[in-house]
Amino acid sequence: MRSQAPLRACGALLDYKTVKFALTRNRRVGLLHRLLQLGVLGYVLGWVLLARKGYQDTDRAPRAAVVTKMKGAAVAEAVGKGRRLWDAADYARPPQGENVLFLVTNFIATAQQSQGTCPESPSVLDAVCTEDADCPMGNPVVHGNGIKTGKCVMFNTTHSTCEIYGWCPVENNTVPRKPLLAEAENFTLFIKNTVHFTKFNFSKCNALQTNDPTYFKSCTYDPFFNRSCPVFRVRDMVEAAGETFGDLALLGGSIGVRIEWDCDLDHPAAQCQPQYSFSLQDRRYNFRTASYYWDSQRRLYRNLLKLYGIRFDISVHGQAGKFSIIPAAVSFGTGIAFFGAATVVCDLVLLYLDAKADFYWKEKFEEVRMGPLWRDEVGVKFCRWL
Repeated sequence: MRSQAPLRACGALLDYKTVKFALTRNRRVGLLHRLLQLGVLGYVLGWVLLARKGYQDTDRAPRAAVVTKMKGAAVAEAVGKGRRLWDAADYARPPQGENVLFLVTNFIATAQQSQGTCPESPSVLDAVCTEDADCPMGNPVVHGNGIKTGKCVMFNTTHSTCEIYGWCPVENNTVPRKPLLAEAENFTLFIKNTVHFTKFNFSKCNALQTNDPTYFKSCTYDPFFNRSCPVFRVRDMVEAAGETFGDLALLGGSIGVRIEWDCDLDHPAAQCQPQYSFSLQDRRYNFRTASYYWDSQRRLYRNLLKLYGIRFDISVHGQAGKFSIIPAAVSFGTGIAFFGAATVVCDLVLLYLDAKADFYWKEKFEEVRMGPLWRDEVGVKFCRWL
């Protein structure tokens, strides 16, 4: 008898459990069931299908190309340097910008520098001295303009500094009180952007496709009335980033330009339009540049410019979606599975948390006997075959 016990236990593996439906008039569990179903329905319809568009296949990595062009002219008058006209070739760096463009709004000019010896600027802390011993020969001036010669000389009537070998006279460091290119707030920046979603072989440009050659020379971007014109006024971009042009133009800064494409390719292509946003990244930005020339005696000179301005960093992001049977089937299948989970939760409440759990156990689970002898014989034969 004992030798048959393992075989009978193995035969119990062939038992089949079928679902039994029992109508339970429990108002609280019934209300919970309907609330769970309503929540699942809202999640599937509202979030998965409408908000997330779970029935679409998506491409979140578009290929993007950006071309920029700055236009405008301004007259700047530096102290002792006279008036000078600045146009796009002078204030836009690089001349043909792409994702990054620098606009000059202020500058400090140091003209006719030549290599030689001269006193270092007293604004450089490492250059201040009282005797020659404070200026070891051959040592560079930290954050300065040259190499110490070993002499302590008078810079003016109130300061003594180390003499250096470098470009002389040393760089002027007096910042103008107002930006010299204040007219730059009315300059315009043309941003042409093309995106290509390779998965759907779909391309779109942010510029209006027109045969009118004067359109882009006269239009200006407006988020409500003229969204197809990619010509932006500098002041509008600075204000959209939360700054005022006058404050940012004095010492420079950096502004991020974000172009966001969100295209639903189940709708006409004309509805695929970019969204522009502007953010302040830094409140100070400058760099130096110089132009070199030779005099009649073949001596090398340069004009040094310390340029302050606004740096525009352009980034392109986006995604496109289109109906596909596979994600649609997955979304609907997930919804059906969640509906089944609502029933499981209510069963657990009835069987384990309700006051009449024992009664529900007896009503829900019922064993149907088909003849124990026949079942045991079939089970034993099956286990022996294994």
